[in-house]
Amino acid sequence: MDLSDISLQDCPICGGAAAMFEEGGWAFTIQCCDCGAQTAIATYSKPEDRRKAAESAAYTWNLGKVTSPSPGE
Repeated sequence: MDLSDISLQDCPICGGAAAMFEEGGWAFTIQCCDCGAQTAIATYSKPEDRRKAAESAAYTWNLGKVTSPSPGE
């Protein structure tokens, strides 16, 4: 299933590019390629829910709901 049509905004912390990662075939997370900020994990248990989980992770990212590995986070 192609997920390339899911749009990701630039990082809300540093403005860097974002990338979507699939975690072992059960979850998605979005991470900044520059500062390492990331979303919470969006899980799925059935193959038919895979796209919905990817869209959920992207939606969370695009809202700016991220954690940062910076000190004090």
